[in-house]
Amino acid sequence: MTPAGRILVVDDEPKVRGILAAILRDEGYTVEEAGEGSRAVELAGSFAPHLAIVDLQMPKMDGIQTLARIHEVSPQTAGIILTAHGSIRSAVQAIRQGAYDYLTKPFDNEQLLLVVERSVEHVRLAAEVDDLRRQVGRGGRLEDILGESPVIIDIRLRLARIAEADATVLIEGESGTGKELAARGIHHAGRRRERPFIVIDCTAIPSTLLESTFFGHEKGAFTDAQARRPGKFEEADGGTVFLDEVGELPFDAQAKLLRVLQEREFTRVGGTSPVHVDVRVAAATNKDLAREVTEGRFREDLYYRLNVLKIRMPALRERPGDIPLLVRHFIARHRPGLGSRVTGISEEALNVLSTCAWRGNVRELENAVQRAMLLARGERIEEEDIEHSSDARRPASGEPGLEEQIRALTESAERRIILEALKKTGWNRTLAAEALKISRKTLFNKMQSYGIEETR
Repeated sequence: MTPAGRILVVDDEPKVRGILAAILRDEGYTVEEAGEGSRAVELAGSFAPHLAIVDLQMPKMDGIQTLARIHEVSPQTAGIILTAHGSIRSAVQAIRQGAYDYLTKPFDNEQLLLVVERSVEHVRLAAEVDDLRRQVGRGGRLEDILGESPVIIDIRLRLARIAEADATVLIEGESGTGKELAARGIHHAGRRRERPFIVIDCTAIPSTLLESTFFGHEKGAFTDAQARRPGKFEEADGGTVFLDEVGELPFDAQAKLLRVLQEREFTRVGGTSPVHVDVRVAAATNKDLAREVTEGRFREDLYYRLNVLKIRMPALRERPGDIPLLVRHFIARHRPGLGSRVTGISEEALNVLSTCAWRGNVRELENAVQRAMLLARGERIEEEDIEHSSDARRPASGEPGLEEQIRALTESAERRIILEALKKTGWNRTLAAEALKISRKTLFNKMQSYGIEETR
């Protein structure tokens, strides 16, 4: 069972402080103590408590000043002011300084615990709301995976089914294909949607800090460990842990991750007692993990633990028909932030973007659109506004092969032919469909797939 919450008790009377700490620890809370304000502020910076219970009357720095300083280093911490000198005036001042509640000495144990429980829950709910807002801001729905090509429609359907399963999922794909977006979509569509979604970038953690980042540490575990600190898995309890680029994990760290996947428990650095968590794990990689296993760089047992459900995010060159839709989406998305007048793109410019290889996939395309918007002199992007590396115009070596390159060129040519037919018939879909010898419904579907919109 994970700790009920982290509480900092601040009182200059050791006896009162000790009684409070004992009561709270008996209820399962993790408690740190401070005898004066400056020490409390120092602890709050490293301990990050959910709640600080602060005595109002203390030498050097009173409770209201202490609480204000605590909020500077740990803004999410709720505060309860505790005093033997209760008055309406001091209570109002405490609330204005950010206190969640106000109690007088001698306190009733049951009342104290009730207020503490409400305070900690308030902080947790606020954190969850912030997390949900971040998810919305960064994308968190399956519908945010844009595209109308058959491969993307199939991806969304498969992700929806995976979301219901609540099992470990491995997401493969090149950089920039939307692996994190897929993981967020799975989380948002699953039963854990109201709990945290915690990202661990396996490429950005120094090997010496990896275990502490994953599992947290106890006070005194190493030189700078002045207080117990929860790790990413503990923060994600009830929610989802997303291991980005899991193929980059050092071999010894892979063994520690394997145990968490098997037992759903771990021990903090410097600790002795196991911590149990209920998390779903989603892992992403741009490597061929099966090959990494064969070549001895990735543990076979960990690979099979991760590979319960697997999905591959397609490269952009495998779905060039989605490029027009993505380009228009990026223009609308970035126009306010860039202060750009651009509202559209010429057919010539769109054809250039549709025939690029995009080794960086959707991310590279988005960057190219933003650059073009900044360079554009009018209300639409023209061909001369597009800057890209020479590599972007060349098909990538290795994958995709000849078949995928031919498909990309075919779809680009098909789009151009459909557009010409529509223009010749004055955008009369019935006449255009007859000229192309396809049904009106087929024409409509292809127009949607290629992002063709009527322009007169």
